[in-house]
Amino acid sequence: MRAATSPSRGGTIGAACRTVLLSAEPHAKVMAARALARDWRLGRLEHSFDAAMPDRPARPDRPELLPPNRMPKRGRGGSAEGRTALLHSLAHIEFSAIDLAVDLVGRFGVQFPRAFVDDWLRVAADEAMHFAILDRRLRALGSHYGALPAHDGLWEAAEQTAGDALARLAIVPLVLEARGLDVTPQTIERLQAHGDHASARLLHRIYTDEIVHVGTGMRWFDSACAAQGLAPVAHWRGLVLQYFRGGLKPPFNDSARSQAGLTPDFYLDVAASGNGRHTAVNR
Repeated sequence: MRAATSPSRGGTIGAACRTVLLSAEPHAKVMAARALARDWRLGRLEHSFDAAMPDRPARPDRPELLPPNRMPKRGRGGSAEGRTALLHSLAHIEFSAIDLAVDLVGRFGVQFPRAFVDDWLRVAADEAMHFAILDRRLRALGSHYGALPAHDGLWEAAEQTAGDALARLAIVPLVLEARGLDVTPQTIERLQAHGDHASARLLHRIYTDEIVHVGTGMRWFDSACAAQGLAPVAHWRGLVLQYFRGGLKPPFNDSARSQAGLTPDFYLDVAASGNGRHTAVNR
């Protein structure tokens, strides 16, 4: 597929978000996301949401996207092939996360103050950086993004919450990204145990950024609930039960979650009940 052009100076935030989402080639999407964040920060984009977001972002021809139940098992990183598969999976999550952050701004930014755009474009730039360093690591290991299949579970969550900003915040940063906080420390330990310290350092860098990202989701979820007179814990639980199939499963990284403001009163009762509807996407 031919990549879309970079966001232009003097345009609108809505049109620039759409450009990123319609950029298919990975390097082009990374550069477009960085340009979007930079142009907004420098005041080159009008705070106007005059462009419709696509139902689905553009995707490169590779990786092949499979249903989650057809994805090959990747093991626990004990072999070189297993570590490559792990890093490829993480690269795909970060590639999808660029679109998730940009779509959040383009689709829902009109409902929020300008600071919402500030925050989520910083997240989008972080996700672009995360993808770039993971792809660079894959290439150092003799592979590249697209060499293995992947699945589209993250974007499925975006499709299901496309009509409700609070549902999007509840599910993407506060369930899916929070799950990354739960599993990443153990992944880092396994990589270190197998001598892959370079990959472990990359994952630790990403992990610390993701605590901030979950915190950003928590802050805006709280703010939107306050504006609408909703009780955040009760409303979050209701949205999880409505949109998240499969339930929340421990163990939870309570320390990292609490650093992000996602305290156990949100998720422990939901996890104990075994309820939910969306399949978890593990990092």
